[in-house]
Amino acid sequence: MISNSCSQDGKNYEHNVFRGISTRPKQEEIFSKFLAEQDISPCSIQALIMDIRKFAKWFSTANSEPWDIGRVTIRDITDFREFLRQEKRQAVSTINRNLASIRKYFKWLFHKEYITINPALSVKELKRQPLAPQGLTQAEVRRLLREIELRTDIRAKAIFSLVLYTGARLSDVTYLELSDLSISERKGTVFYRHGKGSKQRVAPIPLQARNSLLSYIEARPPIDSQRVFVGERGQLNRRGIQAIFEKYRALTGIENLHCHVLRHTFSHNFLSSAEKGGAGGNLVQLAQILGHESLNTTAIYTKNSIGQLADATEKMVY
Repeated sequence: MISNSCSQDGKNYEHNVFRGISTRPKQEEIFSKFLAEQDISPCSIQALIMDIRKFAKWFSTANSEPWDIGRVTIRDITDFREFLRQEKRQAVSTINRNLASIRKYFKWLFHKEYITINPALSVKELKRQPLAPQGLTQAEVRRLLREIELRTDIRAKAIFSLVLYTGARLSDVTYLELSDLSISERKGTVFYRHGKGSKQRVAPIPLQARNSLLSYIEARPPIDSQRVFVGERGQLNRRGIQAIFEKYRALTGIENLHCHVLRHTFSHNFLSSAEKGGAGGNLVQLAQILGHESLNTTAIYTKNSIGQLADATEKMVY
């Protein structure tokens, strides 16, 4: 079984990737060598493990034969892509990440001469729909925060406030340490040291989020850990944080209540606050808070939603 948490040092990942999957000899050994040569974050290692395992499982089932890197064809990869799109109905970004993992592995296999032809070389990614990622509506955010308040759940309030007011990722929340927070009466900052691609960044903490964090820290269980978010049994891993989201997804009925959706919600609200009479933010500022290297990545939040586009086209007259 593959763990849902990423170890901080990158060494605590599951090597038995193909457990329960029929494979040819040495497949596990070869993949372990590949992982050992990857100078990437623990979370990226976990993504590679899950993506290659998913492909190997599909390969073995679809072809009724053991997983064997030497028998993977271009058709296998393109059929797998269609399987994820048509049958699993996964997001384009998820499918493309799977394809990127497969390309990375097979490029390494070809370079190391485990295979003579790279079947992943010509397989193209799916085109992304240039629409803004969907966040929660104001009504949904209100419903979420109200549900938390009714349960006096100060830990959940601190977690959700951190994401809604600083655009944190799941990994940011999971690995946040007490020393990463700098909070006073008038200002506060958070240092995210374990971001995507091991990038680090500093984000300001607005008043409401500061109050939520301080209330939680004051009542935080006396656990021997520097992690901010803990439970009675110890520090929360990624799965523990996700379980909190799942709990409130069930309580509120908000089906798309995920950490990344709240990050999108923050981004939309940050850019649109000027329209509501606030100071407003610009793309450069948002990119810095989110940890984006390119403004092109951040610019997706300036795109209209499909609903906004539909409203506009409904008003057309010829």
